[in-house]
Amino acid sequence: MNGGADLGGMMGLGPIAIEKDEPLFHADWEKRAFGMTIALGACGQWNIDTSRYTRENMHPADYMLTPYYKIWIDAAVRMMKQRSMISETEIETGNVIDAPAAVKPKLKASDVETVLSAGGPADRPAQGHPAWQVGDRIKTINNHPRTHTRLPRYARDKAGEITKVHGFHVFPDSNASGLGEDPHWLYQVTFTSRDLWGEQGNAADTVSLDLWEPYLKALQ
Repeated sequence: MNGGADLGGMMGLGPIAIEKDEPLFHADWEKRAFGMTIALGACGQWNIDTSRYTRENMHPADYMLTPYYKIWIDAAVRMMKQRSMISETEIETGNVIDAPAAVKPKLKASDVETVLSAGGPADRPAQGHPAWQVGDRIKTINNHPRTHTRLPRYARDKAGEITKVHGFHVFPDSNASGLGEDPHWLYQVTFTSRDLWGEQGNAADTVSLDLWEPYLKALQ
């Protein structure tokens, strides 16, 4: 979707403030927000793509003015409410009022460190063969879905080159909408700066994006 999270190429937002030796968290509440999000994910009621889609569904004006981990909390609350895991009254009072929807946790406290250290691989057993190989020139599709996509606006309808074949991976567009993993081949696609930004781009710069096969088509 073309929401507040898709900032690539937008102007007028001011300089990026680079913080030297930036800490992982700037306040204790951010640590709790991170931990709560991970713990809720282990309830098995949604996946990482659903979480991302819910976060980017925040109103663009609010998204740009909201601290990073506050966006996480807002999304977590909305997902819990949608699944009857919490009520508006409980949010307002901070007290449990109604019996929550039964969930079957997928993670035990004793396994947290081991599971998080292993990460969440999204690669799946390959089916068929990739349509593209390293060195192939392709073009991205020009598509503006209202749902989740990992193809940013600035890279749509642009020519690029396949520079790596990552393998067969969960397709976030389907996974975010509850339509199943629907895995596809995933590629690293490299664009020249001028492919993306025209003559204003630096001829020496390139941008590489990881893009799924449905985002790509043959370069005519």
